[in-house]
Amino acid sequence: MTSSFPASTVLGYPRIGPHRELKRALEAYWEGRSSWEELEDAGRRLRADTWRRLAELGLGAVPSGTFSFYDHVLDTAVLLGAVPDRYHAITEQHAYFAMARGTDTTPPLRMTKWFDTNYHYIVPEIGPDVRFGLAPDKILGEIRQARELGLETRPVLVGPVTFLLLAEAAADAPPGFAPLDRLDEVVEVYASLLGVLAAEGVGWVQLDEPALVADRTEAELAAVTSTYGRLGSLTERPALFVASYFGPLGEALPVLAATPVEAVGVDLVRGGTRGLETLAGKTVVAGVVSGRDVWRTDRERALATLLAVREHADHVVVGTSCSLLHVPYDVERETDLDPALRRRLAFAEQKVAEVVELAGLLAATPAAPTPDDGPAAADPATAGPGPAPAPVRSPYEVRAAAQAAHLRLPVLPVTTIGSFPQTGELRRARAAVAAGELDEAAYETLVRAEIERVVALQERLGLDVLVHGEPERNDMVQYFAEQLDGFAVTRHGWVQSYGSRCTRPPILYGDVRRQEPITVRWTRYAQSLTSKPVKGMLTGPVTIVAWSFARDDLPLRDVVVQVADAVRDEVRDLEAAGVSVIQVDEPALRELMPLRRRDQDAYLRWAVDAYRRATSGAGDRTQIHTHLCYSDADEILAAIDALDADVTSIESARSGGRILGEPAVRRFGRGLGAGVYDIHSPRVPAAEEVEESLRAATRALPAGRVWVNPDCGLKTRTYDQVEAALANVVRAARRLREELGAG
Repeated sequence: MTSSFPASTVLGYPRIGPHRELKRALEAYWEGRSSWEELEDAGRRLRADTWRRLAELGLGAVPSGTFSFYDHVLDTAVLLGAVPDRYHAITEQHAYFAMARGTDTTPPLRMTKWFDTNYHYIVPEIGPDVRFGLAPDKILGEIRQARELGLETRPVLVGPVTFLLLAEAAADAPPGFAPLDRLDEVVEVYASLLGVLAAEGVGWVQLDEPALVADRTEAELAAVTSTYGRLGSLTERPALFVASYFGPLGEALPVLAATPVEAVGVDLVRGGTRGLETLAGKTVVAGVVSGRDVWRTDRERALATLLAVREHADHVVVGTSCSLLHVPYDVERETDLDPALRRRLAFAEQKVAEVVELAGLLAATPAAPTPDDGPAAADPATAGPGPAPAPVRSPYEVRAAAQAAHLRLPVLPVTTIGSFPQTGELRRARAAVAAGELDEAAYETLVRAEIERVVALQERLGLDVLVHGEPERNDMVQYFAEQLDGFAVTRHGWVQSYGSRCTRPPILYGDVRRQEPITVRWTRYAQSLTSKPVKGMLTGPVTIVAWSFARDDLPLRDVVVQVADAVRDEVRDLEAAGVSVIQVDEPALRELMPLRRRDQDAYLRWAVDAYRRATSGAGDRTQIHTHLCYSDADEILAAIDALDADVTSIESARSGGRILGEPAVRRFGRGLGAGVYDIHSPRVPAAEEVEESLRAATRALPAGRVWVNPDCGLKTRTYDQVEAALANVVRAARRLREELGAG
């Protein structure tokens, strides 16, 4: 073991490549246009470029193991041998992507949000019979690759407690079983790994335990004690650095401090310095540079915090609050941004430079001020007086009767979430417009043709409530940000959401206002092509803010209210244009919820109020829909019901319909569409599979309140996949509809 830790580090780094090289390599491999060897070569180049750049920037300790071909939690499951039996018959590299994306015959593992971020992880599936065993090739391969470049790296992986807390019990597990029941066996695999790393000459290993910043039971805290007591007692091991992030450790801090780990990472952006005296004698990796936003670090404030930490710690290392996975690569590439705004921004490269600079300042500063609680993450969500209340819509029963008479929909109405496949032609045309190579009129002709195609396809398949397919939209948040005051958008600011899926979060820097209607023209055009209702498609205020890099000089609630008022104006204009169904999506409602229970009720109150404010302008016969996906919506069903949307669609297919087993679903007082088609997998569900999902829904709810829809939008799928899947969805709905009619 070694006790020395360099003065600066980051907890992780973006892995998609500055030009989204990983996305292109993955999709080429999945489509059969490249080999596994070519994909591995692409990964090797991306890792080498990252390590070289971090070294060039002067970073003291460079991490490895943070690169992934899909997801780092999935990588940890493979490392530990936690692969469900149904994937064992698939060859190794195919099994990895089968767990992430599924195959024609094998569904994928569930996917959900990584704590309160928009990154999605693959949920490990653990049962009593999973056979754990160490598979260290990936982590060793990266250590050795870095050494070939002359660099010693610190391997990073998810810690055992967080891994098991994030996992879910296998479907065949007995009642009362929890993945944490397998802790002792998993810890022994980690112990074996530490021995392998020690033999490899590795000095430090980073074990990420972000689950410790949420509320934890006594049994879970005891698991921390036993885990790190066991790993710390090994005679042959690297030094242990346990990293926490996304909030203060709270009650877990003294528990972790009492273990024999050599270093602890603390998030000092979202948590203060309170309690750090318990870390006396340890190295503290002080996360004073935010890994979650794009604003430059207040250097004086950060240095004061570091000096306060130094009063207690044996050794202070300057670091990021979390991995830089959540921010783009380099703000200097954003030459189109207003220079005054650009000077306020820091992307991953700039944040590394800030870490290195602060480490130098800390070393050069001999004395510390009287320590205080530092820049504690006072929750801005509830600060200040609330906004004026929004108008209240009529009771649901009144609205439902008016909508039924107006829309005249069948039982089990079939619809989609909004987007249809974004073809290569559309993406190229959009890029050509941005580059000045295609005029707006030619682009709009292409958009109209795509809307005609989407409407005709839905009519031919027999859907009941149609959408226009959103061919004019690059992203469900960016599209609105481009047309609202107070936002800036980037050209190269890509961030990974999951796998090959990347987004460019807008930068919300000022007051938000809507100058003119945004969606009315294209929705009205689609409605002119059909006698069936066409949904107006809007993104909700919480999601627009959550999926942007939001300003930090106003309480978050107040920022959301500004966006809600802009959305309300759009709802009114859609209704005035004759649109009878309007969907206002809030997939980030669960995601933005604070990790600590004590803060959650206040957040849910103002978030629900913001949504109701955004939809308050709609009349009784205008049907308001909302949508939530891949974010453990089952945990907040009461709040979802309180949104007072007439119809709610929720991801259900990928998670095996588990939400339908929730008692709160049976009390759900409005229309509900539990998704019957997992759009994040290329597999096409059979009509019988969809029918069984619908039967489960009608057992949980009266058939008159059940809607039929995919889990999420269809933009990432191909038209062949979509047409086949929707045909089966319609077929299943009709079969059950006839059966219910016969009954």
